Amino acid sequence: MSMEKNEKMTEELITIPQGAWGEVWYSLKRNRRAILGLVFIVILVLVAIFADFIAPYGMKEQNLANALQFPNSSHWLGTDDLGRDILSRIIYGTRISLTVGVSAVAFALVIGGSLGIIAGYYQGKLDTLIMRFVDVLLSIPSILLAIAIVASLGSSLRNLIIAIGIANIPVFARVIRSGVISIKEQEFIEASKALGANDLRIIFKHIVPNIMSPIIVQSSTGIATAILSAVGLGFIGLGLEASVAEWGTMLNSGRGYIRTHYYLTLYPGLIIMLTVLSFNLLGDGLRDAFDPKMRER
Repeated sequence: MSMEKNEKMTEELITIPQGAWGEVWYSLKRNRRAILGLVFIVILVLVAIFADFIAPYGMKEQNLANALQFPNSSHWLGTDDLGRDILSRIIYGTRISLTVGVSAVAFALVIGGSLGIIAGYYQGKLDTLIMRFVDVLLSIPSILLAIAIVASLGSSLRNLIIAIGIANIPVFARVIRSGVISIKEQEFIEASKALGANDLRIIFKHIVPNIMSPIIVQSSTGIATAILSAVGLGFIGLGLEASVAEWGTMLNSGRGYIRTHYYLTLYPGLIIMLTVLSFNLLGDGLRDAFDPKMRER
């Protein structure tokens, strides 16, 4: 019996990759929901990259003679009130939504991460000043803040990214600040200081690599939030111009026909739901994979 147990333990040791990132990937692979989300996200990325080759029609190609056609062999998901193919616009909208989501999170990560690192590492009055500024941003609902910024700057892809990015700065600042404070108190940081390492070397070589797990998890869920914010802005008419294929704009243009032509809002709504769900599933899986206590289960 003990020999069988030892053989089983040996097999597990052989199959589990060595190293921290190997353990994370091994744990993530065991989470079927996270892998399902990851697969769907990879498909979305490929669709966004090759949209020009996949879409059966152009993004702005319209034919009023084919307006408001229900799904058929020529238009698999039907056409809108201007005769534009719904499937093609959803495919091109994938590119817009992923661009906004990833870019807004990258913007928030750079600005919010910098503020969080400075506040957590130096603390004192600088920490108080930065965190009070973050508290002011947190006191304003993120969607309202994004609406105010877009309404002030105007509707464009760049302004949409900036608005959503600014609304997400406080979350990254708080997450990274707490991580920096916890790592800063470790003995190896004190040892680095004793050996003469400067602040930049300590921050980027020792602190940042050790807080990558909460950053990655927050980025994954942050992309889902950013996509929802972009859809919300598009739905209320503060997104991109109507001719651009964007999921929120498609919902806005189709809501007037929701009783007679349900597919105009059904299919964009489904792809929004599946995209946000996939990023959230991946984020939950990454959170569990980075947590040693969850890996032991």
